[in-house]
Amino acid sequence: MTGAQRRLILPASIATFIAVLVLLAPFLPLADVRAMDVPGRFSPPSAEHWLGQDEFGRDVMSRLIWGGRASLFIAIGSALAAAVIGTTLGLLGGFFRGLVEIITVRASEVILCLPPLLLALLVVTILGAGTWPLILALTLLYTPNYARVVYAATLQVRSLDYVTAQTAMGTHPMQILVRTVLPNILPPLLVQMSLVVASAMVIESGLSFLGLGVVPPTPSWGLMIRAARGAMEQQWLLLLWPSLALAGTILTFNLLCDRLQIALDPRGITGSGALWLRRGHDGPPKSAAPAPKIAKSDALLQVEDMSISLAKGSKDIELVRNVSFTVMPGETRAIVGESGSGKTLSALALTGLLPDVLSVSGGRALLRTRADETVDLTRLDEAALRALRGGELSMVFQDASAALNPVLRLGEQLGEVIKAHNDMDDGAVAERVVALLRQVGMPDPEQRVRAYPHELSGGQRQRAMIAVAVANDPRLLIADEPTTALDPTIQAQILKLFQTLKEATADMGLIFVTHDLAVVAEIADQVTVMYAGQVVEEGPVAEVFARPRHPYTAALIASVPEGGAERLVAIPGTVPVPAEMPKGCRFAPRCAHAIDACRRDIPDIERPAPGRRTRCIRWKEVT
Repeated sequence: MTGAQRRLILPASIATFIAVLVLLAPFLPLADVRAMDVPGRFSPPSAEHWLGQDEFGRDVMSRLIWGGRASLFIAIGSALAAAVIGTTLGLLGGFFRGLVEIITVRASEVILCLPPLLLALLVVTILGAGTWPLILALTLLYTPNYARVVYAATLQVRSLDYVTAQTAMGTHPMQILVRTVLPNILPPLLVQMSLVVASAMVIESGLSFLGLGVVPPTPSWGLMIRAARGAMEQQWLLLLWPSLALAGTILTFNLLCDRLQIALDPRGITGSGALWLRRGHDGPPKSAAPAPKIAKSDALLQVEDMSISLAKGSKDIELVRNVSFTVMPGETRAIVGESGSGKTLSALALTGLLPDVLSVSGGRALLRTRADETVDLTRLDEAALRALRGGELSMVFQDASAALNPVLRLGEQLGEVIKAHNDMDDGAVAERVVALLRQVGMPDPEQRVRAYPHELSGGQRQRAMIAVAVANDPRLLIADEPTTALDPTIQAQILKLFQTLKEATADMGLIFVTHDLAVVAEIADQVTVMYAGQVVEEGPVAEVFARPRHPYTAALIASVPEGGAERLVAIPGTVPVPAEMPKGCRFAPRCAHAIDACRRDIPDIERPAPGRRTRCIRWKEVT
């Protein structure tokens, strides 16, 4: 038992005792809550009446237990109803944004303009006093609070790599919400639950105190406090018991939810995991609408003049401009460049995973599918892209620890990917999962299927991420700097794994995004060099490294130990920001070969040799 689980024992035991006590009230040997013993009014605690008698001679302990039944039913019932409605609104608004956000979250926030007690009084005044009108009033009151908390948590979680990875696998959005987003926002949801239950109990007691809540003779703690207020001089204990019950229950629920938050945090799950994680898998997604057909080509992927823009007010800022390259079946193409060059954005655009504020503003990306049909990835809707992700094309993300879902076991995540594109029974899926882990070199795969991502080493997590990406034998695999966070020994193992996978799947194309030229030399056939959102050079790896035809490529080679230069040279300056691109050649401010024409004219693509391209008017002087 972990420390977090041990800390749950005390509040859970008290809460269980309170819940059992009020639930079993009809079956306990309690005095009739309505039976009056007028001669025994204000009697102190005795053997017959453990907590004494009230102003009408009724048994205080019996009314306290039955009153807790009413108060807890109203508070927990309204809190759960508000949680279900508010969580649904917050999840939908935070995940889909746009019009859905306005209809769900923003519309519910109108209620926040009204003072809480006045809103509850308004509902009760219209519908009348009683238990169910009070539950309705409190549900309306607290729904926006849940919606806002869940909305904020969803915005944070949806941008993480493992949620993007789920989208890349072709998982249905509703399944992502339920199995990936919801478990990760549960801790703040539990905190909100404790606050709502406490607040609901206080408001219920306040309304009952005012005579607008629970209707007598049904007991509630608020009614008991109201009655005891007028009898404090005769028997002050009548005020003590319901006040202690109310305060103690509120503190217990707050403590319980606070401890639950720690115990159920996905980052701390070990052992057999939380109960909400043990669900069956959905079947494969329904087939999407067929994509428009395009003229066939021998290329597996053909990117033509693709541009990516950021919508900022009335003006779009171009982040990637007119990127073009081709990937042939069985070919590995490396895309290299400094941070901010646009290489990762180009890769994300191919899978339809660009952030909401970015969009493909020009060009096209033609993929040849297994059915020998050519589709434009930049023109497909989400349903069509989801049908392709994981099967036709897949992606390995840079940070495997963020890309893997922390609340699901490794075997469950791999099983989801397989079932998303195949109709297989659980036994066949389990065998396929073990075979995949063995294929990517995972030690002891039969045991690792039950491991959570945090229980694996960095290299093992990366192997698991690769297994997820190749689970359905994609025709095109995109690897976004998959070796950056690994030490050199593990890097070499991962690169060897990619080479093994390429040999096992001869027709699979691989796009390898990296800034490490040594990796490019080891794994790639063709290289595309990007700078400031543009392709500046392209060609076979051996030829480009032996004789670069762009000053930026030459500077990159000279800045790394593997480049063969006698002395390492740093590239002066930094990559320009998209909104302040220089005129003419974008590399001119940092280039030792630049002349006035470079700073004045936008260079066209030159072809120094067959299969070679460069964006430099002085390519002959570079080497």
